[in-house]
Amino acid sequence: MGSFMEMWEQMGMLAKLVVIALGVESVWSIQVMIERYLTYRAARNQSIDYAPAVADSLQGGNFNEAIALAEENEKSHIAKVVGAGLQEFQAHPGGQSTSEEAIEAASRASGRATALAIEEMKKGLSGLATIGATAPFVGLFGTTVGIINAFAGMSSGEDTGLAAVAGGISEALVATAIGLFVAIPAVMAYNYFTGRVESFVVEMDNSSSELVDYFLKRRAQSGND
Repeated sequence: MGSFMEMWEQMGMLAKLVVIALGVESVWSIQVMIERYLTYRAARNQSIDYAPAVADSLQGGNFNEAIALAEENEKSHIAKVVGAGLQEFQAHPGGQSTSEEAIEAASRASGRATALAIEEMKKGLSGLATIGATAPFVGLFGTTVGIINAFAGMSSGEDTGLAAVAGGISEALVATAIGLFVAIPAVMAYNYFTGRVESFVVEMDNSSSELVDYFLKRRAQSGND
């Protein structure tokens, strides 16, 4: 710790600003990682509980119970899609009629809910991608500034050679190390969370299609009756 503090004291103002900027980026990216992880875990857990419960409600034709379940599991991405479709279907003129217009309206509502859920799921990910791509260059900028200052100090002093600039160069390389330390976790987290979002999108699309299929089967049964 003492060695780092000594290097910090010897850094120029611009190099210090670079390190501070990287520190802010690191704190922000960690906050996003924690928040996204908790959000995705809640969505997964609530969806696991919601899917079989809503299937039982729909099998019994209890739309009100299915909508209430969606409202109770508001963090579930599947509940958002299915709940939106059910609410639109039930609010369509004619009540729970299985007309073509009602089914199409429910499908559109599910599509809108999917789009909104995707945007919510992607919240903060673009920032992680930006930090992962730019943090190494920010650190390299700090290193370059530090080396320039080291050589400038050597030219103004009596000492020459590698020993005269070794301390300054080691201080400057700290910026590159910090930049990589910030960038690598951000890139890894971005790739991981992007994969999670893609799996959520597939699940929401499948849920929307299954809901439409359910309405079509109800209409076919009504026609047969």
